[in-house]
Amino acid sequence: MKKIKRYENKKVLVLGLALSGVNAAKLLHSLGALVTVNDYKKFDENPQAQELLESGIRVVTGGHPVELLDEDFEWVVKNPGIMYNNPIIIRANEKNIPVITEVELAYEVAESMVIGITGTNGKTTTTTMIAELLNAERSKGQAYVAGNIGTPASLVAQKATSDDEIIMELSSFQLMGITELKPHIAVITNIYSAHLDYHGTREEYVAAKMNITKNQTEEDYLIVNWDQPELRELSKKSKAIIIPFSRKEILNDGVYLQDDVIYYQGEPVMAKENILIPGDHNVENAMAAIAVAKLLNQKNGIIRTSLEKFTGVKHRTQFVTEFKERRFYNDSKATNILATESALKGFDAPVILLAGGLDRGNNFDELIPSMSGKVKALIVFGETAMKLNETGEKAEIPTIISVQNVEAAVPAAYALSEPNDVILLSPACASWDQYRSFEVRGDAFIHSVEQLVEEAIEEGE
Repeated sequence: MKKIKRYENKKVLVLGLALSGVNAAKLLHSLGALVTVNDYKKFDENPQAQELLESGIRVVTGGHPVELLDEDFEWVVKNPGIMYNNPIIIRANEKNIPVITEVELAYEVAESMVIGITGTNGKTTTTTMIAELLNAERSKGQAYVAGNIGTPASLVAQKATSDDEIIMELSSFQLMGITELKPHIAVITNIYSAHLDYHGTREEYVAAKMNITKNQTEEDYLIVNWDQPELRELSKKSKAIIIPFSRKEILNDGVYLQDDVIYYQGEPVMAKENILIPGDHNVENAMAAIAVAKLLNQKNGIIRTSLEKFTGVKHRTQFVTEFKERRFYNDSKATNILATESALKGFDAPVILLAGGLDRGNNFDELIPSMSGKVKALIVFGETAMKLNETGEKAEIPTIISVQNVEAAVPAAYALSEPNDVILLSPACASWDQYRSFEVRGDAFIHSVEQLVEEAIEEGE
């Protein structure tokens, strides 16, 4: 970690805790800053604030008093989830106090190369893929994942060395608060409309995403999805070397698909069919990851072997196992209709769909087009079982069964399955009617699949 001096004896306000705020406060404290932490949650209900106070950091809890900014702070480090119309942020801007996010702070102290990943969809999968490719058969250093993926970048930056890379998943919330952050390699997976409640307009959302390249120079790289005309146009604003990727067009200067083989600058890397996780979107994620790996001189054989073994990010169309020519996938993170539609589009084989969960008052008729002709059987559970049953009937799914929960759905699905079928948990609902989180629900599915396979083997199937 670089021992920078810019914060020494300077007053810094850390606004909002959670993991990023706690680690930002600790890092600033270690750099000699005079840190005040302000969090909305009351002190007696706030173990993170209690911990920071014990370590000698001043804490102000129970609200966000604007009067704090009368104390001549020189920086505000904002939790990404706090909106820019927060009164403290408005006052800070009026007083010309720089407002940054924790990833900016991490970049300032990082000794290692920073690779930044953003986009509307696919950030986590692409970030994880890149780490897998860079860490495979590695003899020196390590590729760390950090940022929006769940591990605070400021924590990783303190231990990463010049032999390492930090692969930062960067949300639009985080990117709005950067001033100097400059990834040597930046990736934009795609851009659609999202988070407009936070950004106000699509233009502001897109501008936040493009901040990933605003500090890049001619010595850096920007990897972009060339199948989106908007990104082609936006990339013209970058000073970085553009590395495009496309499923639809041959790109001699980038990554492309030809005859179901992925090429990098004219060189064949791997067959599309050997990417284990399904869907065209995951082909695009793999292309972006391949571009990063090739820029860092990873060998084709290592790239190919790594992606052939990559089972996906847990609970996101995660490949669990293949048994008796049936493939099981855990997509418990699909807590809405759009996510389940996306999952279904990724499969060409017949699907037995496991769906259901918390009833938020909506129906599921939007699923009919993606179900029809693809879902051969539907297993429903939870509060929405009856609604999903009705949708399945409208989609003319031949077999629909209602069961108690995910644990009961797995053997029911297997009993209905045939070789080459996909058994997919993609609930289209939140989990809270029966499970504490989508992770717990996904783990229940994995455990049930493992138990089913174990019992089948014991019975000699």
